[in-house]
Amino acid sequence: MGYFKLVPCIHLRNGEAVNNNNTDAVALCESLCDNGADELYIIDESDSDKEHDINIGIMKQIASAVDIPMLIGGNIKRLEDVKKYLYAGGAMAVLDMSKDSNTALIKAASDRFGTEKIAVYAENADIADYSWKENGASLIITSKYADTTILPVLTLNNIDDSKNTLEFARDTGAYGVAQNVDDSVDIDFMQIKESLKTSGVNVNTFESSMKFSDFKLNSDGHLPVVVQDYKTNEVLMMAYMNEEAFNTTIKTGRMTYYSRSRKELWVKGLTSGHFQYVKSLTIDCDNDTLLAKVKQIGAACHTGNRTCFFNTLVKKEYDDTNPLEVFNDVFNVILDRKANPKEGSYTNYLFDKGIDKILKKVGEEAAEILIAAKNPDPEEVIYEISDFIYHAMVLMAEKGISWEEITRELARR
Repeated sequence: MGYFKLVPCIHLRNGEAVNNNNTDAVALCESLCDNGADELYIIDESDSDKEHDINIGIMKQIASAVDIPMLIGGNIKRLEDVKKYLYAGGAMAVLDMSKDSNTALIKAASDRFGTEKIAVYAENADIADYSWKENGASLIITSKYADTTILPVLTLNNIDDSKNTLEFARDTGAYGVAQNVDDSVDIDFMQIKESLKTSGVNVNTFESSMKFSDFKLNSDGHLPVVVQDYKTNEVLMMAYMNEEAFNTTIKTGRMTYYSRSRKELWVKGLTSGHFQYVKSLTIDCDNDTLLAKVKQIGAACHTGNRTCFFNTLVKKEYDDTNPLEVFNDVFNVILDRKANPKEGSYTNYLFDKGIDKILKKVGEEAAEILIAAKNPDPEEVIYEISDFIYHAMVLMAEKGISWEEITRELARR
């Protein structure tokens, strides 16, 4: 059986989270993810095609900002809307069974996108004759207890009501529990999951494969920790942990160190807001140095710099062939040309000619790859693929698409 999941539910209206202050939905979802939510359930409350498209745009931004799956439902009238939700980054599209049009879409949506991509929402579990069961769609319900033979089952309830959540998790074996979230709710999902785990519920928390006593500590009894950005691998800082700091980090999901000068625990970001959220912890071959990959909020260094390592002592010029950095560097030049045109620039020539010229060049370069691939020399293929990627990046810039969106979509596949 999988983990019992805690799933905050966010209602979107005109691109904003529906709550007391119409909070920035992207920032809200990012905060929920950082605080340990397992998934997000996004409900599109748009009442016009224009608002629907605005909400779709916000969903795409949310997908880029978070590292957890999104379930998306609300305004589905046709198969095209299911596709929009999935293309916006949804792990599953949710069909509301109170709408006859949604019931009719179950089979077509399941056939086209796969049953693992389609869920249904109903007000109670008494829907045994519905066609979704035969077609394999998942079930989301609002009743307190669910038919446990059908998974995943998600109920709308109060996540922060620990007694109620524990009772539900124990008695139903359900997929998880969801709660409507507004800006006044500050849920520490990691704390709730620790409590559930202590009570025997299988939840997704950090578990170290080694005890702190298995590590080789320095002469002061501390473990050095090298900290990297989990996306770029940029080295951010270096600090130390004692056993309490290590265990607190595992328990809370926030990097916690031991301050040797103050001789006390130090939760990174507790005073500055520049928290570090754990993505992975890896020990080296000698078991004496920890590598932490984190999501860094703000600056890692007390000086305000992104990284503590910003004073260059020695540097030899070299060609950087790191694919991520090369793609980003070239793409940033293209974006700069778009924002600050330069006379004689071929990139600006393409932008000036417009989308039709850009598409024509992308098509021509794709054809050149096919021709080059028929020849025995791979160098020609390398040259033509490089040309194609450049022109594809010009198209990305023209359409407002980032490399992060592309790589995220590839990772989802």
